Amino acid sequence: MLEVQNLVKNYGDFQAVKGVSFNIEEGEIFSLLGPNGAGKTTTISMLSTLYTPTSGDAVIGGHSVTKDPMAVRGVIGVVPQDLALYEDLTARENLIFWGQMYNLSGKALHARVDEVLEQIGLTDKAKDRVKTYSGGMKRRVNIGVGLLHKPRLLFMDEPTVGIDPQSRRAILDTVKDLNKQGMTLLYTTHYMEEAEELSNRVGIIDHGELIAIGSQKELTQQVGQSETLILHINENDDPQALIPSFKGITDVLEANVIGAEISIITPSAKDVLASVVSKANERGIKIRSIDIREPNLEAVFLHLTGRALRD
Repeated sequence: MLEVQNLVKNYGDFQAVKGVSFNIEEGEIFSLLGPNGAGKTTTISMLSTLYTPTSGDAVIGGHSVTKDPMAVRGVIGVVPQDLALYEDLTARENLIFWGQMYNLSGKALHARVDEVLEQIGLTDKAKDRVKTYSGGMKRRVNIGVGLLHKPRLLFMDEPTVGIDPQSRRAILDTVKDLNKQGMTLLYTTHYMEEAEELSNRVGIIDHGELIAIGSQKELTQQVGQSETLILHINENDDPQALIPSFKGITDVLEANVIGAEISIITPSAKDVLASVVSKANERGIKIRSIDIREPNLEAVFLHLTGRALRD
């Protein structure tokens, strides 16, 4: 469905995207996982023909984004990170307006708007002005706009940012339902748990570079199926002071401070636990509690980049 070929985007001397290449198969959910500023939105913007690549290309449904952008736009739907809605209009009016932009009209347009409203769970609120909606409801209308013309490939750029947990759950369920109906999706996020729940495969991106691609199992295997030991220490203690001590312990692969916590990546948490506690005691730092996490995408990102997804 999508083949990205060495995509580059420069802004003067700054390179926002650095030779990104990946493929997405038809019927797949592929997530780009990375922190804010990693290059996810710039990549989506080039793939959706909003930005012209500095170099490289992408082929979507057989059409080149650089040579035939209008044909690409007929294949894709886009749910941008920033809301693209008219708040003084109702949800139905917004969908009718955007449907007309896709050359839908008459009974076909109104029937499709009804289908989309049901799909996003807003049929009963269709006549309310968007400015009266919660953030999560606005996000759902934003998704509806991207679905109107029944795209083969849907781009969703951080669709759950800044919304409540209930609305987030509704959006994630919508993504999975769309995929069950046969839609291919490219989903960007900095939430590890979203990528884990939704994705057939994940591309980890940081500082404009795609540094790893694979299923969750494949990615965790790349870093040796490591576990993560999370130490919660007293607020008055300095977690950074412990890092040099931990890095000298056998089987401690990475040790990093994330907020008031210390994250330690290791092949076996139970084998290093006694040494870790001993080092903390030597420094006079009290550990309030300890969590052990199974291998996950956050651990993979931390191992590959040396920093957390969300600092």
